[in-house]
Amino acid sequence: MFEAAELGHKVSKATYKTEVPKLREQLLDAQFELGEKKPFPVVIIVSGVDGAGKGEAVNTLNFWMDPRNIHAHALGDPTDEELERPAMWRYWRKLPPKGAIGFFFGSWYSHPMRMHIDGGKSRDYLDSYLDDFLRFERMLADEGALVLKFWLHLSKDALKDRLTQLEGDKATNWRVTKKDWERYERYDDLMPVAEHVLRRTSTGHAPWIVVESTDEKYRNLTVGRTLLKAVKARLAEQGKPATASVPVQALDHADDINLLDALDYTKTLEKKAYKKELEKYQGRLNKLTRSKAFRDRGMVLVFEGNDAAGKGGSIRRACAAMDSRFYDIIPIAAPTDEEKAQPYLWRFWRHLPGIGKTAIFDRSWYGRVLVERVEGFCSEADWLRAYGEINDFEEEMARHGIIVQKFWLSITADEQLHRFNEREATGYKRFKLTDEDWRNRDKWSEYSNAVCDMVERTSTEIAPWTLVEANSKYYARIKVLKTLCKRLEEEL
Repeated sequence: MFEAAELGHKVSKATYKTEVPKLREQLLDAQFELGEKKPFPVVIIVSGVDGAGKGEAVNTLNFWMDPRNIHAHALGDPTDEELERPAMWRYWRKLPPKGAIGFFFGSWYSHPMRMHIDGGKSRDYLDSYLDDFLRFERMLADEGALVLKFWLHLSKDALKDRLTQLEGDKATNWRVTKKDWERYERYDDLMPVAEHVLRRTSTGHAPWIVVESTDEKYRNLTVGRTLLKAVKARLAEQGKPATASVPVQALDHADDINLLDALDYTKTLEKKAYKKELEKYQGRLNKLTRSKAFRDRGMVLVFEGNDAAGKGGSIRRACAAMDSRFYDIIPIAAPTDEEKAQPYLWRFWRHLPGIGKTAIFDRSWYGRVLVERVEGFCSEADWLRAYGEINDFEEEMARHGIIVQKFWLSITADEQLHRFNEREATGYKRFKLTDEDWRNRDKWSEYSNAVCDMVERTSTEIAPWTLVEANSKYYARIKVLKTLCKRLEEEL
């Protein structure tokens, strides 16, 4: 893979001087069209051999184009804030919105490669990360992002010449450190690992482009021309029928069993018993979330359910047992324009809790396979692939030590009608009832089928669903608290 990049490509000063103005004009035209139409984001990884000019290449493109719509991220070792969250959190936060270009040098590939080469981690360790990156980049592509990955290459001799030249010039010797020479000494260790990574993660939707970087003029023109060609090709595709494949097939419930219909909605709890149980389980929850063991973990609670099923009441009873300094309630409504400009899961990644903290989602990422599916707000391909993306998301949380617990509060159609009428007749509850709530009742069976599919495909050992019979609010609240306490005791 790297042999072809060691041919010593060069561009004369005259050619460079002639070509750059034309390339700049074309890049700016493409960038302005991208920024005006905002059809997709451009995600660019610039990686490669230390000393190959990654920063110089990005700075050159920044100079050639309009830097106001370019986001460049040089990511080194993670900060304390980033270490408190799953590894990909820091990259999700910096993804460019639609219409913008994002450069990453020091990308998601850097840390696992460094840990494998310098930290003694195994090939299996590296490959597990590569599998995550393949799924992440597949998701970006499915969301419409243009993903390009440049590996800027230098032969070992060319790298030595580059470092010697920089070190010998008073104006640039500050750029060469002891670590640079140490990495030069490890060059032969890097190359087979880099070959493996590039070969395993170069895909049609996120290809690696190896650029020989001995001559900076050749390097800059190659990167610029490749970017221009890719952006122009993608812009030309806009408006054409989508050709993305559907990764999974819709479930065929041959047994015709509905999980929600099988629940016992007659379960109830008298007020006196409820008060006693409430005090008991709130006390247990308080101790668990204040425990020393919980300080090294995080928790994500997801509350979904029928309209008027009592999600808010259950959330309030759980929060009453916790320290308000260490939890956040995140109500999820229709996405904002900022959120629509990003991949679907972006707005949920940004709210993940740090160590010792809890994030409580009042509705969640499951909107894609519920309301967006039923109401047709996304394509069938989008909600079908969302199951796998959601499971990956929750697995990343669990691997980082975040406890994920999900509740579906379920009531019957008759009970919902009773609560709707009660809200309509009560002044201080009337704000809770909307025209959309009434309209959703007309699609009761479609929502029930969507919930069954959701539970079947996303209830896992690491992020289980608990179905809560919620016709009795007292019973539902205690079941939520009891389940939560049991899960925490098992985890801690």
